[in-house]
Amino acid sequence: MTVVGAREGVVAADWRAAVRRSAAVLVELGAAGEGYPDACVAVVEQNGPYIVLTKGLALVHARPEEGGMDVGVAVTRLAAPVEFGHPDNDPVDLLLAFCTSGPDAHIGTLGTLARALSAGLADRLRAAPDGDALSVALKEALPDD
Repeated sequence: MTVVGAREGVVAADWRAAVRRSAAVLVELGAAGEGYPDACVAVVEQNGPYIVLTKGLALVHARPEEGGMDVGVAVTRLAAPVEFGHPDNDPVDLLLAFCTSGPDAHIGTLGTLARALSAGLADRLRAAPDGDALSVALKEALPDD
């Protein structure tokens, strides 16, 4: 079973703060360890803004061994968009953070999120009127295990 969370209206001064706040939801849910938010920032510092997948959307994650304890997915909608330095898809207003406890689940969760995004998940998340609706839209997009 995937643990799901949502946060909306989040204020972030820059992409690092946005990534940390997004990944912190996974820590609060008990799906990731305390170091996971910093590991997610390190991914972007080391590899660049490749996590900004489409206009305004970043897929926040780190390797399972960096603190993933369970399968968790969280959506964070920012109060104001932030720049990641992506040449085409900045600024980012929506972050999907995920974690898993192992590589097979990591690939599976990534595939599930890709299919959901292809089916319009980002638009549904942006249209959600509040945090509860964000959570419902995310849960509806993820299959029951």
